[in-house]
Amino acid sequence: MPPRGKDGMVVAVSKSSDGKSGAEGGGPVDTRTGADRRDYERVMVDLEVDYRADDTFLFAYITDISAMGIFIRTNNPEQPGVKLNLRFTPPGETTIELEGEVVWINPLRPGDYENRDPGMGIQFVNLTDETRARILRLVRTFAYLNDPSEESSSRQ
Repeated sequence: MPPRGKDGMVVAVSKSSDGKSGAEGGGPVDTRTGADRRDYERVMVDLEVDYRADDTFLFAYITDISAMGIFIRTNNPEQPGVKLNLRFTPPGETTIELEGEVVWINPLRPGDYENRDPGMGIQFVNLTDETRARILRLVRTFAYLNDPSEESSSRQ
């Protein structure tokens, strides 16, 4: 069974060339967990996404987004390394089309009550400056809309 952090998510363990993991192999160990591991803020969303891997077209939901990628909730994630063509339309915006790569998966494990949110983490690749700016605006907009402190301050 793979190692898990405090939040129940699978934790990656680095291995050295001699096959030893973590500190015993002399390799770097990332001890951060959950949101502390993230270089970019993730914002919860609920957006429909169409994606294509090779000649397969699929439909799912984006459940969080950051400046660098998204999480797609699906019971049938693609394997890490697979390139996807993504297409989604944020509310009030035109469609965004971009390329991403599966960098990690949380496969569906039937009967495992701790198996929350099966799916795949996607890192954006080959973004144009225009698309990157749109993604950043989108993340900021969702972060503002999801911030409860903004709601309470606007009522004063």
